[in-house]
Amino acid sequence: MSHNKGIHHITAVAGDPQQNLEFYTKVLGMRLVKKTVNFDDPSVYHLYYGDETGRPGSILTFFPWSHLQQGEPGRGQVVAVSFAVPEGALEFWADHLEEQNIDYMEPFERFEKQVLGLQDPNGLHLELVEDSKVNKLAGWSSGVIPSEHAIRGFHGATLAEEDYEPTGELLESDLGFQKADEHADRHLYQTDAKLGSVIEIIDQSELDGRPGKGTVHHIAFRAENEEVQRSIRKKLLDTGYHVTERKDRQYFKSVYFYESGGVLFEIATDDPGFAIDEPVEELGSQLKLPRWLEDRRDLIEADLPELN
Repeated sequence: MSHNKGIHHITAVAGDPQQNLEFYTKVLGMRLVKKTVNFDDPSVYHLYYGDETGRPGSILTFFPWSHLQQGEPGRGQVVAVSFAVPEGALEFWADHLEEQNIDYMEPFERFEKQVLGLQDPNGLHLELVEDSKVNKLAGWSSGVIPSEHAIRGFHGATLAEEDYEPTGELLESDLGFQKADEHADRHLYQTDAKLGSVIEIIDQSELDGRPGKGTVHHIAFRAENEEVQRSIRKKLLDTGYHVTERKDRQYFKSVYFYESGGVLFEIATDDPGFAIDEPVEELGSQLKLPRWLEDRRDLIEADLPELN
């Protein structure tokens, strides 16, 4: 099994930021680890949710563009985001979601894992997956979910493709995944990471996707540091992908490219992490801006809706 570290983060599009904040912190019990803005469009928040420290493999982020059309998940998109919970936790989650009046799909088995499906307020498809690899990982003890049942981070993500093979080849040759199983039109790729180790590809998807609220913007894979990122980038360029120059995202460095099926992929470094501009105990408590936007703070704050 490859020692690639799997998924770094996944970024999706939401509508109302307050509704988004309340669902992910009060219903799913995740921690708001960073409140900042989209560096390319500072008029909109960029909200990061994760575990206690926001470690790579736990981070789901959102651009809450309230004015955008409703999206439709389909071909050329990440169509499901899966969270890892300890074995035996789904009974608790079913009761909790009922108490919160959240519709959900009864647990079912897929690739020998128990899976519970649900949607967020904008229709983003989410899954809770019982994963033995996270049984010994500590859950966040200060959230609304008891730590023994809390989300640990990502189990993985599901992509919908017209043809799974080129994307599968990319995962295997350049991103350190290995094909582990298949069933009907679904193909499973894995690494040995504890978090974010699974990519499933739905082959010959017939549904046309449309970007907008409730869809995934991009998926990022981990690079331990900039040296590893440079190596991956060179390999991708040599293969023929059009990869961006490195971009400074404050909490990690990023490069981007579109895989052959149309999904936007990112390679993001683990360093420097979310404690670079506020201590761990205060993560997510203040609006944080990169140094190149700090002189516009008053204008940016005036343009953003208040978050409680």
